[in-house]
Amino acid sequence: MLLLAVAFIVTFVLLLYMVSPLISPKPLKLPGAHVVVTGGSSGIGKCIAIECYKQGAFITLIARDENKLLQTKKEIEKYCVNDKQVVLCISVDVSKDYEQVENVLKQAQEKLGPVDMLVNCAGTSVTGKFEEIEVNSFERLMAVNYLGSVYPSRAVIATMKERRMGRIVFVSSQAGQLGLFGYTAYSPTKFALRGLAEALQMEVKPYNIYVTVAYPPDTDTPGFAEESKTKPLETKLISETSSVCQAEQVARVIVRDAIQGNFNSSVGSDGYMLSILTSGMSPVTSITEGLQQVVCMGIFRIIGLFYLGSFDSIVRRCMMQREKSDSTDKTE
Repeated sequence: MLLLAVAFIVTFVLLLYMVSPLISPKPLKLPGAHVVVTGGSSGIGKCIAIECYKQGAFITLIARDENKLLQTKKEIEKYCVNDKQVVLCISVDVSKDYEQVENVLKQAQEKLGPVDMLVNCAGTSVTGKFEEIEVNSFERLMAVNYLGSVYPSRAVIATMKERRMGRIVFVSSQAGQLGLFGYTAYSPTKFALRGLAEALQMEVKPYNIYVTVAYPPDTDTPGFAEESKTKPLETKLISETSSVCQAEQVARVIVRDAIQGNFNSSVGSDGYMLSILTSGMSPVTSITEGLQQVVCMGIFRIIGLFYLGSFDSIVRRCMMQREKSDSTDKTE
């Protein structure tokens, strides 16, 4: 009886692996495709643009700083694979005025053709204790990190539907999967992208449009370096439990998953575990992916509880040290 059960399970798993490729999205071909990258003048956005350009795509870079855009354009053009490729730069704040964003994307499509893939990478971060963060910082981060992704996506979705093809990428963060000390202003904006992506994917899937949410870990970028200057001690100690990734590595993974139409994009073993743990009701692009979530959820939850316990211990230890230091200062 036991052998029969094992044989059934093995057969079932093999059948899933055989059927899985049949229901997966058809990969997007990047040669000749028009890829728009917001926040493309530095960090992960710049590396994504380079990765797509290396594969033969036409690139539209969108960011606020015109000088940085022009410098990035020169850097990207070094990786051209044919003399027809173009890098177009547009200086605009994607979080301020929807009509302006819509107009510049129309201009980009008039020059380079319809957008095949949009990568929403524009974002910023503020760290600190909840009561110490300026109230307007919460508003600013929601505008840049959330509305700065809504506006460009809204501007290209109609054309993608008409063409019955497209990819939209939202660059979230592991802080958009797990709320951590010091990220009360940042995490909610990245969590919001997940809700937007899930709802949007359900709307556009019949049109052969696939949405990807990327959850990069701490990544060696100018933005990360600036953020690290103001991190509370607790946040720094928690961050030390994981390694810092290179932007090029993160970009390669995001581009790969977007091309394949994967909903979740994560980097490394910690990223894989978090994606399984937080999968919830998110869509899957293959039966294999769903099976992995079912099988791994329990054991990953146990591991996750150990992580949470260690994080709580770090916060408690820092609080006690701070109180002890304050008490010593008062007695002197």
